[in-house]
Parts: sequence; C-alpha cells; structure tokens
Amino acid sequence: MRALLVSLLFATAPAFAQTVDEPAAHLHGNRTYSYTSAEADYSRQSGTDVVNWDAEGWIGGDNHKFWWKTEGEHAGSAFEKAEVQALYSRNVWTFFDVQGGVRTDIEPDRRAYAVVGVQGLAPQLLETELHAFIGFKGDVSIRFKQSFDLRLTNRFVLEPQLETDLYLTDVPERRVGSGFSTIETGVQARYEVTRKFAPTLAVTYESKLGETARLAREDGEDTGGWSVRGGVRFWF
Repeated sequence: MRALLVSLLFATAPAFAQTVDEPAAHLHGNRTYSYTSAEADYSRQSGTDVVNWDAEGWIGGDNHKFWWKTEGEHAGSAFEKAEVQALYSRNVWTFFDVQGGVRTDIEPDRRAYAVVGVQGLAPQLLETELHAFIGFKGDVSIRFKQSFDLRLTNRFVLEPQLETDLYLTDVPERRVGSGFSTIETGVQARYEVTRKFAPTLAVTYESKLGETARLAREDGEDTGGWSVRGGVRFWF
C-alpha cells in the first residue's frame, strides 16, 4: 500500500503541477511560514542518567527557507555532545531541498564546520537527511538519517529510525577513527494526545563502530548497547 501511494504521487505530480502551480504561486505570493519541532528523552545507561534532545525549525516560503537545528546529550553531570546548525535551504525538487550553512559544536570541544547536503522525502515516504561536514580544523564527515511513520491507529504511531556517521579523516582529539564511527537505530512509539504533542517511548541501539570502537575499548570505555528511552515530542 505504501509503495502504491508513492507511485501514485509521483505519477500524478506533473499533471497536477500544470494545473495548480500558477494559481498556487499567486495565492501564496511572498508569504512567510514557520515551523518548529522538538524532542527530548530520558534513559538510564550503565548507572548514569542520560538526557538527549533533538530540535529543528524553519522560516520561509515554498522555495527558500532558513533552517536551524540542534541536538545533544547530557550524561550524569556533564554534556557529552551539543551542536547547533544554521542552514539556507533551497527547494530543487518536489520532495527535496538542497541545504548549505554552518555547524558549531559546543561539546565535546569547540569547533566549526561548513555544511552541505540534502533533506526531504524519499520513495516509500522515508524522511531522509544526508549532510557532509567540512571542519575548519581539517576533519570531514558525512551523516545519514532516515525514518518513517507507521501509523497503527489515528493517534498511535511507530517510527523506525536510523542514523550513522562516516568519517573521512581521523579526529585524534575526539578519539574518532576514519570510517563508520557510530550507529543509532531503533523504534520509537508515540501517542499523539493532540496533533502537536505526544509522549514517546523508544527502544534504541547505539554503538561506536570500527576504529572508533577500538579506540574506545583501548581507553576502557563502553562502546554502546541497548537502551529504553521515555520522552516527549511537540511541534508548532
């Protein structure tokens, strides 16, 4: 059914665009819209309280937007990671935008990156993000994210998720080796109390990979594992 829906969307898009593009452009004019979504969750890992957050938003029109994004993790009494992005986004296809801008890391150490990538809706209704980060200190990495909503009822939704980082260079200051460095995958369940607010419960597997995992074991650190996370999501 999902594949059939996507096929129909792609098949009808050109004809639909011919009949509504000009009126839609006329109706929308130069209107500016905005969107913000935020998510935070809590888990207990290896005897430590861990809080994760992930938020993003945009302001703009159909073709041009300014995006902001932030995500991070607080474990115990310290921030393990925290980053902020500011991106210009240009729609280049019905379901995809090209994005470019900057990313600033606050933790585990301060550094900045140029960012270029794409974000949108892939076939099978997969929310997809693929970005390259070119560090001003010489490190280069690629981040891939993908998820989709599986609506079981009108309000109960399952969301499989995947995120992985690929480093093209070593980052010795962060004990990160070249190659795939981390993976985070799992399934999040949410119940939409309203369309803009939902408590969440997720089962997640997060682990370091390859050379990065070897370095972590060498330092006596845990490379990752399973966790159960409870949280909340909202948007406006």
